[in-house]
Amino acid sequence: MLPGGHLLSVLIFFPALGALALLLLRGDDHKYIRYLSLAVGVAEFLLSLLLLTKVSIGVAGYPVEEFSKWINQPPINYHLGVDGISMFLVILTTFLTPISILASWKSIEHRVKEFFVLLLMLEVGVIGVFLALDLFLFFVFWEVMLIPMALLIGIWGHERRVYAAVKFMLYTMAGSIFMLVGIIWLYNATGTFDLLAVQQMLANGVLVLTPQTEMLLFLAFFVAFAIKVPLFPLHTWLPDAHVEAPTAGSVMLAGVLLKMGTYGMIRFCLPLFPEASHRAAPWIAVLAIIGIIYGALVAMVQPNLKKLVAYSSVSHLGFVVLGIFAFHNISMQGAVYQMLAHGVSTGALFLLVGMLYDRRHTFEISEYGGLATPMPKLAAFFLFAALSSLGLPMLNGFVGEYLILLGTYQRHWQWASWAALGVILSACYLLWSYQRVFFGEITKDKNRALPDTSAREKWILVTMAIVTLWMGIGSVFITRRTATASQTVIDQVEPQRPYEAEVPRKIPGEAPRKTAPRAPSTSSNTAMPLVTEGLGAR
Repeated sequence: MLPGGHLLSVLIFFPALGALALLLLRGDDHKYIRYLSLAVGVAEFLLSLLLLTKVSIGVAGYPVEEFSKWINQPPINYHLGVDGISMFLVILTTFLTPISILASWKSIEHRVKEFFVLLLMLEVGVIGVFLALDLFLFFVFWEVMLIPMALLIGIWGHERRVYAAVKFMLYTMAGSIFMLVGIIWLYNATGTFDLLAVQQMLANGVLVLTPQTEMLLFLAFFVAFAIKVPLFPLHTWLPDAHVEAPTAGSVMLAGVLLKMGTYGMIRFCLPLFPEASHRAAPWIAVLAIIGIIYGALVAMVQPNLKKLVAYSSVSHLGFVVLGIFAFHNISMQGAVYQMLAHGVSTGALFLLVGMLYDRRHTFEISEYGGLATPMPKLAAFFLFAALSSLGLPMLNGFVGEYLILLGTYQRHWQWASWAALGVILSACYLLWSYQRVFFGEITKDKNRALPDTSAREKWILVTMAIVTLWMGIGSVFITRRTATASQTVIDQVEPQRPYEAEVPRKIPGEAPRKTAPRAPSTSSNTAMPLVTEGLGAR
């Protein structure tokens, strides 16, 4: 057993124990089911905060690991690890799960036990994806996540829920097939499924890939992750899934499931296939920029409020992909930060849209108007979440987009210039939709007596608002802890970095530093020389 004990296993399987307890709970008293689910979700979140004490600033590799033999032949091991990037994604998952449980407190009235069991099992799969360091184990958790999400959409969704669930399944499984082929090929070439061992073989020249083979393997992984992001033009499943999913499903889908795609690009595509990543980067950047602008333009003309927020995710995740494939530490940190910020701000928007739906049972913008009069508190929270999503300074959405554009500009100013249009367009569609929903005269009599936020809804929205504001003001808390992991990925994909001597990096919470090229290491506790002068000195 490596440093950290069994914390990672507890984080993965504690929600599964909670789901089992729900199944064993007798009686039809939904109150106890909801309270037990909430208790499990809150306890899981508090456990995840322990990772902050385990992952030290300036320490490279995976400070917390777990390794156990699982299957002898083929050699599949139970190998888990966490670094600065995966740590915050795990915390985001455990934070949004109890929020989703609270959001479903009144809206889920049938098959209540099954709903919360699936929500907790979804958490198991997502956390497993972020912690797995064995390629086969990663694939297992990737597929485990698929089943609960599809059932949540197909059973508790809206009118076209079965269509949306099947579409979600088909798209994700199509990408999974390509990834599985790539995993099997790597195993046949290396004799191991261990991610760190494969990286070491590639770095030491034990495994040499021809350019054509490397590109094919890169595409096998990249297509699976691009579908999950979703990257244009593989995005068409997302609006249907979001619109038909229950509120909790939309929050988890936008908050963490989409991040599995961008996380996979960072963790697998770049370190394993650096040359192919560089060759594909211009084409991927074009797709990301198209997604940024296209998603914003389609969102602008949407008559459906929930679909508008769904297309905003296509636009915002395009920024993340662009930041990853700019191959700069600043843009990489911005991509990681934007993943977290998008999960909070867009999750808040889906919560607010769900609260409106609970009152009027429609997502059509034309059915609203003037809601600020009967619902001033909800209108204020909606404006706050919209401003965060469009990137207002001092809120979390600004930090990620700024870092992405800054880092991308230093490598490819043309990419950054085109992507900046997405910032302008996001302000257009968010503020215009807000105006149509909350301002003007009340044209529908049903809207005149709509109740404002309840006490439960206030707790949810205040919590989301506090986290949004804290991330915008205290962003250095996150960037200091993701700097080393981000630089490790850059070192793996780009060992020779001549531009670093010419363009000093200024990262929030990090001093400019010089470093020599370094091959990726499998050691969990090897501090990078890069960090000992900057973050490590803090």
